[in-house]
Amino acid sequence: MTAPQDPAPQDDRPRPPRSRPGGRSARVRAQVLDAVLAELTEHGYDRLTPDSVAARAGVHRTTVYRRWKDVGGLLADVLDAAGDDDWQPPDTGSLEDDLTALGDEIQAAMTADPPVMEALIAASFRSPQAAEAQRRLWDDRYGRCEVIVGRAVRRGELPARTDARRLLIAATAPVYHHLVLLRTPPDPALPRRAARAAALAAAAGAFAVPPEGGGGA
Repeated sequence: MTAPQDPAPQDDRPRPPRSRPGGRSARVRAQVLDAVLAELTEHGYDRLTPDSVAARAGVHRTTVYRRWKDVGGLLADVLDAAGDDDWQPPDTGSLEDDLTALGDEIQAAMTADPPVMEALIAASFRSPQAAEAQRRLWDDRYGRCEVIVGRAVRRGELPARTDARRLLIAATAPVYHHLVLLRTPPDPALPRRAARAAALAAAAGAFAVPPEGGGGA
């Protein structure tokens, strides 16, 4: 991933929500996407079919096939819809606290019941369309969170050329690693430890982008 040209976005204003279609089409989409999540979390990827989704959503199967084509199309739309919101990252007044609050949100989402986020991550390994949609969602979420680093730079907590994306990944990756790869029980202290380690490393220049023409790795 390439480093940003500037240390972080300079505009802290909340992004407006994306436009959403209304009317019957929006209602049908909401019913179908809710059904996808329910079928996926209850029965898993292997039993997820357009027919089962149509039956659960109470719509005709031809509606699902015409609009979403297949399971990959359904999953991709679920993930795209997850990014169609006005969510903004925490703003606590300090870098470590912002990163901790972000990690707490991630851990809560990953351990929620029903396990929607976990099921979608697992499904992304089975469907190329879902994998691409999930990449778009991660990119959107990390993009929104870059403002955390921008604020920290302006408060003097970080060097001016700190790479926001690398810092954010370093602060949040341990939560995903423990929950998804190691399958360990959620640790309430983990988000704080990960945030502190990333913030200290960033303050020491570990994520600083070399000046243009200045070399470096």
